[in-house]
Amino acid sequence: MAGLSFDVLRAGKKYRLINFGERHEFIIENILGNGDFKVKDLLTLERYHLKELVRYGQGKDFILEEIDER
Repeated sequence: MAGLSFDVLRAGKKYRLINFGERHEFIIENILGNGDFKVKDLLTLERYHLKELVRYGQGKDFILEEIDER
């Protein structure tokens, strides 16, 4: 696993997740009590839970990073 850990994610920040060749860019909308996050996809504007993206594990290419907006 590379990049950030799930426990350092903050509401209102934008992140990029790459896992099993899929790339997702999203903003954290809400931190849920069960260690999950409600997120909004920045490209499709779809809303989902972050755990849906890692439901099947973490691939060799797994990386989670904050998107720098400078």
